Amino acid sequence: MAQNPDSLDQLSFTGDFRIRVEEDWNSRKSDGSYRTDRTRLRYRMRFGAAYQYNEHWKLATRIRTGNPRKQQDPQLTLGDESEFGTLSLGFEKLYVSTVYGGFGAWAGKNTFPFTKQNELFWSDNVYPEGLFASQSIDLQSAWVDRIKLGIGHFIITSNNESLGQDNYFQGIQFTTSHFNERLELFPSFYYFKNTPDLPDGGANYTFNYSFFHFGSSAKISKKPIIEVELDYYLNLQDYESNDSIPQVLKNQKTGFTAAISIGQLKEKNDWKVKLTYIYLERYAAVDFLAQNDWARWDYSADNSPDGRLTNLKGLELMMGYSFNEKFTLNMRSFFVDQLIAMGPVKESNSRIRLDLDIGF
Repeated sequence: MAQNPDSLDQLSFTGDFRIRVEEDWNSRKSDGSYRTDRTRLRYRMRFGAAYQYNEHWKLATRIRTGNPRKQQDPQLTLGDESEFGTLSLGFEKLYVSTVYGGFGAWAGKNTFPFTKQNELFWSDNVYPEGLFASQSIDLQSAWVDRIKLGIGHFIITSNNESLGQDNYFQGIQFTTSHFNERLELFPSFYYFKNTPDLPDGGANYTFNYSFFHFGSSAKISKKPIIEVELDYYLNLQDYESNDSIPQVLKNQKTGFTAAISIGQLKEKNDWKVKLTYIYLERYAAVDFLAQNDWARWDYSADNSPDGRLTNLKGLELMMGYSFNEKFTLNMRSFFVDQLIAMGPVKESNSRIRLDLDIGF
C-alpha cells in the first residue's frame, strides 16, 4: 500500500544523547559521618516524534532512559545494571496541543509550561500530566512588547475519588516582556493540594503548599551577551497548627536565587559562563519535584530514590562551549550546605560534572 507523501511531511523526529562524568566529595551526612567520595560515568538518551495534523493541531511523544521511580533524573549510571542487563525506558511526553493565533493549549503529559530560568523550583526532567492553556498578546508599545497569561491543572497522584481528593497542583502566571525583550517579568502562583511529606508511597501525612513566585531576567549587554536573573519564592501556607511538621521548620518557607551569565550556547564556537547563588528553605519548593543536581541528598532511607534538595544554600559555576548548534560541552561545579540541621550536624556536598550533549 502506497504511503501518503503529505503524511510523511507532517511527521518529524528529534533525539539527543548525553555522556557525563561526575565526581562527588565532601558529602557529610546529618549524623556527622561522610559519604564515600564517588565517581560516576553516566548517560542519557531521548527520542521524540511529532505529527502535525494541520496548522492548528499536533500530537507528540518522547521516550527517555531513566529509573521509572526517579522522575528527577533520566541519567543511567554505567555499571548499575547487573551483568549488562537491559535498560529502563519510559515515556516522558505524550500530549495533544492546539494553537490558534496567540492562544495555545495542550492536554496529556508535557514540559512544565510556565516560564522559569533554572531547575531550583521545578526540574527540567519532571513532566506534569494535566491541562494547560495560555493567551499571548503582542502590544509593541513604547515599554511593553508582549503579555501572556498561562493557567493549568495537573494531577500528581490520582486517588480514584473526586478530582478534589487528588494530589494535584494548579498554576497561573502572568508574563510581560519590555524594552525590545531586554527585560522579562513573570509573577506566578502555584497551589499544591494533598502533597505527601515523602514521595513514592511512603507518606506519613499530606499537606498543602501555596507558592508565590516572582521571576525576572534582564539583558544588560548584547555584545557580549550579559544577563542577570532573579527569583523569589514565598510559601504562603501557615504550618503553625500542623503538629506533623517539626517546629524548627514551620517558618522555613522562603527562597531566593540570583545568577549572572556571559555568552550563549546557540551556534558554532559559542561559549558561556554562569554563576548562580541559591538560598532555598525547606518548604520553599516541593523537594522531590525540584532539581537533584546540586547534591547527593535523597530519600533512600525512606525507600525512594528521589532527591530532597531544599533546605540548602550554595553556589554553582557553569562553563560551556558549543562545537555547533547540536554538539555542546558543559562543566558544572556545585558547593552546597544545609540551612537547618536535621541531625547533630548540617549536611554538605561538593560536586563537579562534565556533560557532552549531542543532538540529532
